[in-house]
Amino acid sequence: MTILVWLIAAGAVAGVLFRPKDWPEAIWACLGASFMVVCGLIPLSQAGYAIAKGTDVYLFLTGMMLLAELARRQGVFDWLASLAVSAAKGSAMRLFTLIYMVGVLVTVFLSNDATAVVLTPAVYAAVQKARTKPLPYLLICAFIANAASFVLPISNPANLIVYGSQIPPLFPWLRTFLVPSLVSIAATYLALRWISRKSLTGTADSPAGNATLSPEGRLATWGICGTALVLLCASGFGIPLGLPTLIAASVAVLSATRFEGRALVGIVRKISWSVLPLVAGLFVLVEAVNRAGALDLVGSSLLWCGKIPGIAGALAASFGIAVLSNLVNNLPSGLLAGGALQTIHAAPHIRDAVLVGVDLGPNLSVAGSLATILWLIALRREGQQITAWQFLQAGFVVMPPALLLATLAAALLSK
Repeated sequence: MTILVWLIAAGAVAGVLFRPKDWPEAIWACLGASFMVVCGLIPLSQAGYAIAKGTDVYLFLTGMMLLAELARRQGVFDWLASLAVSAAKGSAMRLFTLIYMVGVLVTVFLSNDATAVVLTPAVYAAVQKARTKPLPYLLICAFIANAASFVLPISNPANLIVYGSQIPPLFPWLRTFLVPSLVSIAATYLALRWISRKSLTGTADSPAGNATLSPEGRLATWGICGTALVLLCASGFGIPLGLPTLIAASVAVLSATRFEGRALVGIVRKISWSVLPLVAGLFVLVEAVNRAGALDLVGSSLLWCGKIPGIAGALAASFGIAVLSNLVNNLPSGLLAGGALQTIHAAPHIRDAVLVGVDLGPNLSVAGSLATILWLIALRREGQQITAWQFLQAGFVVMPPALLLATLAAALLSK
């Protein structure tokens, strides 16, 4: 029975990553979860409990998807990208830096999935206007989506998964992760700039006229800023982020659309609702493999890392989880690690290293994170193709030094 659990889980994860028959990722996750129940490998009640554990994540994702679609519909991301092109004043290198800064802001305050899904098309349109090579700028959207995803608890749904109900309030979070995040952002920038150095020696055309934002776009921008403030306050008081995110995002959408029915329906229809059953299916799959011994295996591995002296233990934990994330995607690895951390007494520096590994480690391969998979889908819609080998070549240069330095910073701060 244990072997069957692992086979079904492996098949479901492979389906999510490679999408045979071009079926959506959610179908494969839900099929795997359904097989677990039908085959009696996990009781229906336990599967329901596993799905219910993700309630805060579902609410958070729904709110973020509402905000991202509102921003896309009202041209907020196009406006930001156009501002970057104008401010570059003909310099491809300056444009690279400005788009990187925009990517950081979007990831920090709207989550890494928003960067991958919505900022990517806007950046592609902007660099087309600038008549410069698109690849360096498109890589920014993929890599910064993970590199900046632990600045705040709201920057990555994986943060909620790893910590669960024990997620630290805002100020303890910043005390632990702000410096490692800045190190990660800086190291990723330098590595990306180095591998793109030949493409950034040219010029970038500056479009005539200044970028403008419609009145609805301005309302959307204020709504996004208001939502970010609400989430910072909720995080500061240690309140679960899901419900505040959904309420604030709903208020922002209603205000920006002026309660106009057609606009509301348009936003709701464009949201990728399949993300929710995808995450729910993964919760069930992880619960099943936990019952088959994965929880004990990951837990014992983390306890072993805790016995290794100081920084070496933190590095073993972060790079170990990073490898797992690139093999099975960081949502399942985050669920496994989060479940293990809630059942063992892990040292604080090990828990911190695990989060860094889950968030930053996936920058090695296209299979590493859901955000990177969504980025590839966004590229295909724009007629662009980046192979797994191209991404892996960049990932080998970008990810290891960033993960090494960020883990070191987190371990030193935990002393």
